[in-house]
Amino acid sequence: MAAATPVGDCVNAPIRIVSLALVLFSALPARAGTYFVTVAGLGGEPDYEQRFAAAATDLDRVLKSSGSEAHVYTLTGADSTRQHIEDTLGVIAREAKGTDDLVVILIGHGSFDGIEYKFNLPGPDVSGAELAGWCDRVPAKRQLIVNTTSASGGSIAAFDRPGRAVIAATKTGTEKNATVFARYWVEALRDPTSDVNKNDAISAMEAFDYASAKTAAFYESQKRVATEHAVFEDTGKHESVRAASPESGEGLFLSNFTLVRLGSAQRAFNDPAKRELLAKKEELEQKIDTLKYQKAAMAPDDYKQQLTDALVELAHVEEEIDK
Repeated sequence: MAAATPVGDCVNAPIRIVSLALVLFSALPARAGTYFVTVAGLGGEPDYEQRFAAAATDLDRVLKSSGSEAHVYTLTGADSTRQHIEDTLGVIAREAKGTDDLVVILIGHGSFDGIEYKFNLPGPDVSGAELAGWCDRVPAKRQLIVNTTSASGGSIAAFDRPGRAVIAATKTGTEKNATVFARYWVEALRDPTSDVNKNDAISAMEAFDYASAKTAAFYESQKRVATEHAVFEDTGKHESVRAASPESGEGLFLSNFTLVRLGSAQRAFNDPAKRELLAKKEELEQKIDTLKYQKAAMAPDDYKQQLTDALVELAHVEEEIDK
């Protein structure tokens, strides 16, 4: 699916944003866990095999160190088969709750024949529709698919559904060259500079922006024409875009989706005495982000009052956490 410039009915856009905000806040539990499934697919050549496995292994380390609520499954080499992926998602489907989050990260080669996307694996490949079906069985209300493979843009239509965001390394299924996006996605989750709003947490939106910028810089430094252009879809409107847009709601879901916590946030999350305070802090930060997206649909005075109230409450909570 090609990247689309945000367009739509100006009247309906605020309604969609408010509806999305309700979905997001109904799924903001105090102690939710996140299930991460990372799959390094078939390389085809030793260089790619090593590159894909190394990215998955690095990501495994980062995610396992992010906190006790992260449930991390990583499949590489001979383990990254179609059956093992289905079995792993089956285990998660039985264990996860609706208040948990699910993140599936695909690293490797993909293909798209104009109709169907497939993720290349040892043995039979798996289609985007099959993967989506397995994820549908997981009760987690908030889900994120990060497809870093070649031709990954061709998978968006299969994965896309309300409550599930999709990130793809390529804007269409016809960008078929090997990608570098995965390298920078992993880097984003361990580089504190990707935490742009300095809240000691890296959101999916921050990781996307970081990896996209680094990918573009890579092609510029190599003086090569870019053969990949990362996109995302997080509104359920079936339109992939390359940047967040408060006017149309793109990016709100990803901005409210925390992937890893850093520094004081990670320490607070691992401290039972402060975990509830951290949950409140993150809820307020997400409320503030959502208000910014809702601004166009609100009366100016109402927006200002709600924003001020949230900021004041956030300052009090942060003070309690720092004690």
